[in-house]
Amino acid sequence: MSLEVGKQLRAVRTAFGLSQRELAKRAGVTNGMVSLIEQDRVSPSVGSLQKILSAFPMTMAEFFTRDMQGRGNVVFRADELPDVGAGDIQYKLVAAARHERKMSILWEAYKPGTDTGDDLLTHSGEEGGVVIEGEIELTVAGETHLLGPGDAYYFDSRLPHRFRNTGKVIARIVSANSPPTI
Repeated sequence: MSLEVGKQLRAVRTAFGLSQRELAKRAGVTNGMVSLIEQDRVSPSVGSLQKILSAFPMTMAEFFTRDMQGRGNVVFRADELPDVGAGDIQYKLVAAARHERKMSILWEAYKPGTDTGDDLLTHSGEEGGVVIEGEIELTVAGETHLLGPGDAYYFDSRLPHRFRNTGKVIARIVSANSPPTI
């Protein structure tokens, strides 16, 4: 095994907030073994490493392919969010360049009178959001709801749905879709 095993184990342990002692306890190994591996003073057998990794929600393959140091940005500034919307609707996507995103997080802005179109939307997954400003009319499976600041929604995205700003000011929403639709 590579000498990077120790460095990677330390990065994973630290990311999960475990001390060497706690990791050893959870994995059923000695604290000394964890310490020696992290210092790259010993190279663990596949069996020993599997035993240690059992303390984390990750497979051996994930351990060796995970880039704990270069996982990409954690913070995204407002001016870094690309607008993936169209017309008078803005959809600013968080972490657009992150590979293998498990969800889409959007900062949405609807000008007065705009909507997502006459055709109702459907796609796989779930979505939810919170209205931050203004009012938004949400129609899901034939039921229409008027939402204001602080109101939230969550539904199965396979149900036909539509968003519409019926108010006189911009409506802003922060939403999430899983799996990512954008």
